[in-house]
Amino acid sequence: MLAIVLVSYFMIILDNSVIFTGLPSLQAEFGMSATELAWVQDAYTLVFGGLLLVGARAGDLLGRKPVFITGLIIFSTASLLIAIAPASWLIIAARALQGIGAAIVAPSSLALITASFEGEERNRAVAWYSAAAGIGASLGMVVGGAAASLFSWRAGFFINVPIGIAMLLLAPRFLPGGGKQSGRFDVLGAVASMLGVGALVFAILFGAEFGWDSPVPYLSAAFALVALALFVFIESRAAQPIVPLQLFSSPVRTGAYVTRLLYLASMIGFFYFTSQFLQLVFGFTPVQAGLAFLPMTIVNFVVALAIPRLVRRFGGTIILVVGVVVTLAGIFWLSRVTADSSYLVSVALPMVLIGAGQGLALAPLTSFGIAGADASDAGAASGVLNTFHQIGSSLGLGILVAIGTAAASSATAGAAAVTAEVSTALLGASAFLAIATAVILFTIVPATRRR
Repeated sequence: MLAIVLVSYFMIILDNSVIFTGLPSLQAEFGMSATELAWVQDAYTLVFGGLLLVGARAGDLLGRKPVFITGLIIFSTASLLIAIAPASWLIIAARALQGIGAAIVAPSSLALITASFEGEERNRAVAWYSAAAGIGASLGMVVGGAAASLFSWRAGFFINVPIGIAMLLLAPRFLPGGGKQSGRFDVLGAVASMLGVGALVFAILFGAEFGWDSPVPYLSAAFALVALALFVFIESRAAQPIVPLQLFSSPVRTGAYVTRLLYLASMIGFFYFTSQFLQLVFGFTPVQAGLAFLPMTIVNFVVALAIPRLVRRFGGTIILVVGVVVTLAGIFWLSRVTADSSYLVSVALPMVLIGAGQGLALAPLTSFGIAGADASDAGAASGVLNTFHQIGSSLGLGILVAIGTAAASSATAGAAAVTAEVSTALLGASAFLAIATAVILFTIVPATRRR
C-alpha cells in the first residue's frame, strides 16, 4: 500500500518540475508565445492549488481508496494527452486536467498514510512521503533535462502512463477500503475555497508573468481575500466543514503550515533560478543542467533514509530547525554565485547543503502538519498542508521573479543581467527561510517543549 501511494505521489511531484527544463524545446516546436508558455505551468498550478481542499475533503466523505484511484486515472490520462498533443492549446488544457488529478491524489496520499499507520510506523511512512516530495522535485530537473535533450520534451510525460497504469492495476487490490464518513458535502465552503485560493494563485501568477503595473493582480488578490474571509465564516458554521477550523487551534500545526509555505517559497526559487543560471550563464544543455542537480538529489535521498532514526534520537523539533538553517546556509551561499564562479564550489557544494537541509526539514514539517489530527480529519489536515505547500510555491515564485526582474533591469544585458537576477532572487529565497526559522522558534519550539 505504501509503495503504491509513494510512487503515485512521486509521479505528481516529479511532473511539477519536469516541465522546467523542457519548456524551451516545447516553445520551439509549437512557436508558442511567452504568455502561452507561461500557461503551460500556470494552468497546472492554478487548478492544483484551487482544488486541493476540495479534493482532500472528497476523500473523507466518498472514501479515500476510490477517490485516490479516480485522481490517478485523471492524472495519467492527462499525461497521455500532453505527450501526444498536436497543438499548444491541448497541452494547456491537459495541464489543467493534470492539476485536477494532482489535487485529488496529493492530499489522498498523505491521508491514507495518516489513517493507516500509527506511532513509529507512521513516522517512517511520513519520512518516506517527505523523501518522495523532496527527491521528486529535484529528480524532475534531471529527468526533464535528459528527456528534452536525448528524446523529446514529450518523454517526460509519456513516462507517467506506464507508471499510472501499473499503480491502477495494484491500487484496487492493496489500498485499504473503509474510512468513508457519512454526511453532506459542504458545497458553499467548496465554492468559496476554490474561488479564494484560485484567485490568490491567479493574482500571483499574473503579476509574475505580466508585471504589477496592471490592476488585474490587485483586484484578483482583493477578491481572494473576500472569498477566503467568506470561506472562514462558512466553515465556522458548517456541520461538516471542508477545513475544520480546530486544525488551526494547535500552534504546532499552524506553525508547520506557515513554515511549509515559506520553505516552499524558497525552494521553488532555488529550482527555477538555478536552472536558468546553469543554462544561460554556464551554457549547460538541458541534460547537463538536470544532471547538475544530482548532488542535491543524492544527499537528499541519503539523509531522508536516516530521518526516522534521527527523529527518534534528537526529536522532530531539533531536526526541523537544523534542516531549515542548513537549507538557508546553502541557498545564501548559492546566491553569491557569479559568471566567473566554478560549478563545484559555487553550485555543487551549496546544493549538498540544500539537499541535506531539505531531507532533514520536510519529514518533521509534514509530521507537525498532521500532529494531533483525528483520523476523521486526516484528509482535511493533509489538504491544508498541501494547500500551503502549493500557495507557497506560487507566492514564492511570483515575489522572487518580481525582485529578480527588477535587479536584472538595472544591470547590463547578457550574463551580467541573468547573474544579477539570480543572485537577488536567491537572496530573497534566503529571507523566506530566515522568516521560517523565526516562525518555528516562536510557534513549534515552545509548544513541543511544553508538551
